[in-house]
Amino acid sequence: MALQAIKYTRGKLEILDQLRLPHEEVYREIRTVQDAWDAIHSMQVRGAPAIAIVAALSIAVCVNSCNNKGADPAAIGPNMTGAGLICHNLKFLLTSRPTAVNLADAVQKLQKVIFTAGIHPASTDKSINDAYIQAAEQMLIDDVWDNESIGRHGADWILRHSHVVSPGGKLSVLTHCNTGSLATAGYGTALGIIRTLHARNYLKRAYYTETRPYNQGSRLTGYELLHDHIPSTLVTDSMAAALLSLKRDSENISCIVVGADRVAANGDTANKIGTYALAILARFHNIKFIVAAPRTTIDRSTASGTDIVVEERSPTEVTTIKGPAVKQLADGTMKMEGRSQQIGIAANLTDAWNPAFDVTPADLIDCIVTEKGVVEKSGDGQFHFEKIFAAVNGSTN
Repeated sequence: MALQAIKYTRGKLEILDQLRLPHEEVYREIRTVQDAWDAIHSMQVRGAPAIAIVAALSIAVCVNSCNNKGADPAAIGPNMTGAGLICHNLKFLLTSRPTAVNLADAVQKLQKVIFTAGIHPASTDKSINDAYIQAAEQMLIDDVWDNESIGRHGADWILRHSHVVSPGGKLSVLTHCNTGSLATAGYGTALGIIRTLHARNYLKRAYYTETRPYNQGSRLTGYELLHDHIPSTLVTDSMAAALLSLKRDSENISCIVVGADRVAANGDTANKIGTYALAILARFHNIKFIVAAPRTTIDRSTASGTDIVVEERSPTEVTTIKGPAVKQLADGTMKMEGRSQQIGIAANLTDAWNPAFDVTPADLIDCIVTEKGVVEKSGDGQFHFEKIFAAVNGSTN
């Protein structure tokens, strides 16, 4: 059964609470836009594509309720139905996580939907709401298709540039953070490539970092890999260099593949803190460094990584850790004892710097895999994204 982090039917949205994973699988219903903002900001839902989809669908739930029950001006303010309500909430949700560009891209596209529906001579609040709901629901459908396409394109590229010996040859990869079904509408970006390699029987092993300080790798990526029965091994962030030095050849570690929260016009990529260090290691150890992201993550209005605003989070995420008490059993498994607790791992009043992301220079990136194909550097040593944004009629979107 496929792992489902977002459950949606018209009028109802549920998310898998990622703060409770991997020990508890608990779904939280998103009834209001404030619920969505809180879930995104607290990282109950995370991953650039998933953030955009949950934000969009939370408003769809809200306006669907307005259609069914009528808007309550006392609750949402005067003149806050139809286009006014939607635009207000889109702008509010933009403040939940500033670095992930997919949310801003979704807002821009949905505002165009609202405008187009609103200029129709016979438009009503209900017709505008209906147009918005349909567009938001289509984003959910499109994201799964996009991820599966990323998986195919990425796997093809890796196999062309690896040292797999056929028949029966296999390769290993290293990944960072969580880029799978928990970070998207389904299947995943970088983890989608790993899933595709596994499905084609070319994957020997997926190595994944714990991804401090929020442990998205150990908590979430490990959860997904175990769920899908994909051969995998957890390493701490600080073990990556040793892994490549000692096991690159024996395990045929051919590449590091990561996701992205924002890709600048020149290819500089903002992703989970620690990505930049892995790119440097990949270059030193002569393996490929691959970014996997849908076109919505490419921000052509941002010239380079120096223009990307990097979110800084609370120091307590560094100085504490969350999890339940466990007891190790004789067979090596762990039994959970009690509910999750927050545990201090640093001295009281320790100062900590906690940027959520870092920016990897385009010079260290070998290719960027999108749903429309793989972008490599041209002869001038630069990434050019024009081709993957070209529509069938030759225009761009």
